[in-house]
Amino acid sequence: MTEDTTTDSGDESLAETFWAVASRLRRQTRDSLAPWDVTPSQSRALGVLGRHGEVRPGTLAEHLHIAPRSATEVIDDLQARGLVERRPDPGDRRATLVALTAEGTRISADIRAARRAEADRFFGHLDDGDRAELARILRTLRA
Repeated sequence: MTEDTTTDSGDESLAETFWAVASRLRRQTRDSLAPWDVTPSQSRALGVLGRHGEVRPGTLAEHLHIAPRSATEVIDDLQARGLVERRPDPGDRRATLVALTAEGTRISADIRAARRAEADRFFGHLDDGDRAELARILRTLRA
């Protein structure tokens, strides 16, 4: 078994094809976020807060798989734009919680809808069986 597994065309390795698709998806994601002037990291933070509600900054960093200092920068940027707010943690007066504002909730929902539509366009040429197989393969690789 060789490490340079080629695709059906024989010209491009599996890894090269994967990275090309990932790059295209990143570019499309960045473009789809342009109307809200948010970065992918900020969008992901809004998504985490939309799904989990208010969380401590360290918990947000864990969900985003980034360093706590980087999470603080994302929170600062989102707070400056009025999309999140810091609140005292009622269970620990030394701790802070981060929560979406009403505007953050609205923008988070809009971004989620736009990303869902973008994903539908991106994967739209695949039939249901191919989508299911791709999802299975990606879950396997992620694990």
